[in-house]
Amino acid sequence: MIRDICTKMGLGAALLMGLAGLARAEIEIQEVTSPGGIEAWLVEDHSIPFTALEIRFEGGTGLDDPDSLGAVNLMTGLLEEGAAEMDARAFQAAREDLAAQFGFDVGADTLSVSAKMLSENRDAAVDLLRAALVEPRFDPEAIERVRGQVQSILRQDAQNPNRIAGRAFYEAAFGDHPYGRPDNGTAESVAALTREDLLAAHEAALTREGVHVGAVGDITPDELGALLDELLGDLPASGPELPGHVEFGLSGGIDVIDYPSPQSVALFGQRGLKREDEDFFAAYVLNHILGGGGFESRLMTEVREKRGLTYGVSTDLVPLENAEFWIGSVASANDRMARAIEVIREEWARIAEEGVTQVELDDAKTYLTGEYPLRFDGNGPIAEILVGMQVTGLPQSYVTERNAFIEAVTLEEVNRVARELVDPEALHFVVVGRPEGLGEAEAEAAVPPRVTLPEVALPTE
Repeated sequence: MIRDICTKMGLGAALLMGLAGLARAEIEIQEVTSPGGIEAWLVEDHSIPFTALEIRFEGGTGLDDPDSLGAVNLMTGLLEEGAAEMDARAFQAAREDLAAQFGFDVGADTLSVSAKMLSENRDAAVDLLRAALVEPRFDPEAIERVRGQVQSILRQDAQNPNRIAGRAFYEAAFGDHPYGRPDNGTAESVAALTREDLLAAHEAALTREGVHVGAVGDITPDELGALLDELLGDLPASGPELPGHVEFGLSGGIDVIDYPSPQSVALFGQRGLKREDEDFFAAYVLNHILGGGGFESRLMTEVREKRGLTYGVSTDLVPLENAEFWIGSVASANDRMARAIEVIREEWARIAEEGVTQVELDDAKTYLTGEYPLRFDGNGPIAEILVGMQVTGLPQSYVTERNAFIEAVTLEEVNRVARELVDPEALHFVVVGRPEGLGEAEAEAAVPPRVTLPEVALPTE
């Protein structure tokens, strides 16, 4: 359930192989501070005349006022629908003329801006992106067009069992905290949003306080410093207070939401641990063995391969900015969902009691260390990794040290974490469908009207 952000620019097979090697070699990250005090991380690469920028503004949809849910999301969707003297059509034409790529997205913790530009057009592309960030028009016609797109998504989500499960799971887990609210708002809240609400959301969400920047490509530190001041220098210096930490609020049990479908879908989860916890890497490896390792994971082996109860089951260890939890998903025929849940619980208990084997640990390490360099497959992905490291508070050395952290996990350590963290009694399931054998008392009367999951993207992991 990881949200797709934007399309990546192809760079050629030979170049991709060379960039992938950066993860194995010493990648030189330079800290850049603009004359105006804006900080960024830069990896210079003058092999091609191209630069990628990744920008993260802290806050995201967590800055939505409870009375105007969906304002930050709708505002983000309007950032390239006209800016300064250009309406939406003129803005898009200008971007296409420059062969530039801009992407705007927002999640529960951050608002993301991606930009890719050729060196020969860099100044003009930065001017255009600045207009989108600093001077969005929020024209009435554009507002209604994008509002209609959001409302269409809301209607689709209301009929999507996965989204229904997600909405119910996050509401139950986080209550009144922003993580418990829908990122996109509700049909009613989106319909009521005014231009003034969007202007307020823009002022709150795009500020120089808490901004993180990663840059990779054909640009020097001095050039990047000037670019940062031009691009971001006119944004407000600070914004409202960010949301605080919230505990994962679900205990063991099953919630059933009645939905007319031949199969049921379920989300399940328990508490997790913070990204900075000293046991995080052991838990990360443990998750890979239990449910994060695709067809090689225990859950896939037991639930799918041996019993044929599902086409897929997976888990993720999720350390958000203000909450940490372990989440999984599974889909099964209505007459098999109860058994699938039973097997998942059994495997949750078995790994807590028995731990993992040395062979499982060695195989997990081989996979996790082997796939890591493949993430460095272009200027854009590297810039994403740089900014993700900043957001999560990781040091620059993490790029080259990450695999060493994985390799350092011992069998004793991972099994201790399994005993201490994995809690089968606390595992909570939210099931959408008409599963047989789960009990009428657990069924809810109506389908929630809307579902959106907080963004769960872990580029640095």
